[in-house]
Amino acid sequence: MGNISEIFELGHKLSTGIENRLGMSRRDYLQFCATLAATMGLAKGADAAVAKAIESAQRPSVIWLHFQECTGCSESLLRAEHPTLEKLILDVISLDYHETLMAAAGHQAEAARKAAMKAHKGKYVLVVEGAIPIKDNGIYCKIGGHTAIDLLKECAADAAAVIAIGSCASWGGMPSSGGNPSGASSVGEVLGKPVVTIPGCPPNPYNFLATVVHFLTFGKLPDVDQLGRPKFAYSRLIHEHCERRAHFDAGRFAMEFGDAGHRQGYCLYKLGCKGPETYANCSTIGFGDAGENNWPVGCGHPCIGCTEKGVGFTKPIHMVAKLANVSPPQQYPRIVEENGKGASFAAAAALAALAGAAAGGATMLARNLGKSHALQQAEEAKADQPAATKTEA
Repeated sequence: MGNISEIFELGHKLSTGIENRLGMSRRDYLQFCATLAATMGLAKGADAAVAKAIESAQRPSVIWLHFQECTGCSESLLRAEHPTLEKLILDVISLDYHETLMAAAGHQAEAARKAAMKAHKGKYVLVVEGAIPIKDNGIYCKIGGHTAIDLLKECAADAAAVIAIGSCASWGGMPSSGGNPSGASSVGEVLGKPVVTIPGCPPNPYNFLATVVHFLTFGKLPDVDQLGRPKFAYSRLIHEHCERRAHFDAGRFAMEFGDAGHRQGYCLYKLGCKGPETYANCSTIGFGDAGENNWPVGCGHPCIGCTEKGVGFTKPIHMVAKLANVSPPQQYPRIVEENGKGASFAAAAALAALAGAAAGGATMLARNLGKSHALQQAEEAKADQPAATKTEA
């Protein structure tokens, strides 16, 4: 937590307001702010700044556009519990346009969008859900007589920030797979500039909420990686913090759905789990506030890599993943080896040589497993230094 006296004073000021607005006690509210600060990787004491911002800062106006998508991202947001959706859109943000959630329709809905854009010019947050078709001048997606391309560019022109939510908006997602007959493209590709992306099919609603709260608290969006993803949520491989990781290290794999290994919770790598090449926080934050194991791998299904362009909706689900940090051997020793008959001296010598090689490989494997993406890049950069430099060092 942050400075105790500051938080104590803050608590007295906010007690009544928070209980009435967000439907949670002062203690729960401060714990919520501390959790958000920790999720975003903020420094000690930042929870007090988050609490002040949510309570006192002007709610940011949010315009939410829908294009080529299944509305799964909005459905995920509907299931947020801390705070619930009605508290989020009425007390934390001002959701001024959302085709699925707003009461208005037709001309009234379009009038509400234009009014919000005019009233909050240069200050509103634009959230885009779904890919944008660009083939044949974008005729495959129209809203109110305007193409998705025109609507996106119009709304993005005066936005303070643009957030692409979901894999479809982030990099094309499912609509862009295969032949892509409509020319489905990402928000960044259509706008021709980097945007904050929160990929996932669907993404976790708290990744979106934490991004908005960061903007509300500090007046800027969080740090992002080279793909525009917030680092607090997409900086580590799923494989590195998966509850089945110990089974991977021990060579225990489910070989078929429903086999003994699958029922015992063994690693799903050989069933096509894409966790070793997918950056996301699914395994640590879960979905739906439904308790433990509330994510695909926890429920027994391989990760499909939906947060990664070129993996999700591109690679077959059964295809073995390409490990980002280490390549495991093709075979592992069995947990219980059968007792065999005596071997000749030559066979024993050959076996000893193989065992020595396997031991060396196992040592390298143990050393490499669990390295972060940043450490891997540092070692690669070091290896690329000229030979003269290495000699001098």
